[in-house]
Amino acid sequence: MVSYKELGLVNTREMFAKAINGGYAIPAFNFNNMEQLQAIIMAAAETKSPVILQVSKGARNYANQTLLRYMAQGAVEYAKELGWEHPQICLHLDHGDSFELCKSCVDFGFSSVMYDGSSLPYEENIEITRQVVEYAHKYDVTVEAELGVLAGVEDEVSAEESHYTKPEEVIDFSKRSGCDSLAISIGTSHGAYKFKPEQCTRDPQTGKLIPPPLAFDVLDAVMQQLPGFPIVLHGSSSVPQEYVDIINTHGGKMPDAVGIPEEQLRKAAKSAVCKINIDSDSRLAFTAAVRKTFVDHPDYFDPRKYCGPARDLMKELYIHKIKDVLGSEGKAL
Repeated sequence: MVSYKELGLVNTREMFAKAINGGYAIPAFNFNNMEQLQAIIMAAAETKSPVILQVSKGARNYANQTLLRYMAQGAVEYAKELGWEHPQICLHLDHGDSFELCKSCVDFGFSSVMYDGSSLPYEENIEITRQVVEYAHKYDVTVEAELGVLAGVEDEVSAEESHYTKPEEVIDFSKRSGCDSLAISIGTSHGAYKFKPEQCTRDPQTGKLIPPPLAFDVLDAVMQQLPGFPIVLHGSSSVPQEYVDIINTHGGKMPDAVGIPEEQLRKAAKSAVCKINIDSDSRLAFTAAVRKTFVDHPDYFDPRKYCGPARDLMKELYIHKIKDVLGSEGKAL
């Protein structure tokens, strides 16, 4: 058993309370490799923003659970080296699909876990979430749950159609499950293809897709039912078109990739939405930088020569999200 407190990590309880009161959201950035982790920590340290390091089941299998533990501990020490005296860093399991996986992450030093039972019958979702909460709270680990289903594909999470969260269910669910935060569905979706072309309109000048607006009426209704309760948005990458364009002009093929407009995320961040998940955007930044480097320098074969520019572009992206979208700059001095 490894306590996250020994690794210098924090859970999300105080983080979320401050975010709700302050009208901003905590960035939750997924990572799979060293360069992503370096970029996240560099950006958070430079902006003094609290940050959630997210690890999916697939990423945990890819990186190895023991290495992840030491990477998280190293991230805290690296943040201090960069001049962030009191780093507020959370290590979070994204989309845990079983009690056993959530328990394993708690035992290996995660400070927060998500159990995603959104595809299960309502009562079963409550019951397994409650079991996760009972175990995690013994070790002061916070638990995120999910009501409603997001469409899209990302790692092992996949759904053809979205189903908005039902506001009338959130009080019963949160009380009976005991969860600390709740991910809801209001029209965001996983992956780089968040909407089908028929769901969008097209800009007549550029031909690019314009996504439909988020269902803020559902968010407002949830907030009315659960005033002051931490709300989470998954699938909130904006899929920057400049990255998509670089990929497509350097050998890639990503037609009609579209994300969530940043102005809608800014609006959400000023509400009870205190955690916003971003994964695809950093994947796009990494891929764009690597593809461009290989086209510009076909002789390169040293991974540092192409992973370095990818890291730089991801850091730039993370700083932009912290400062200009989520509003969390300077909230972890």
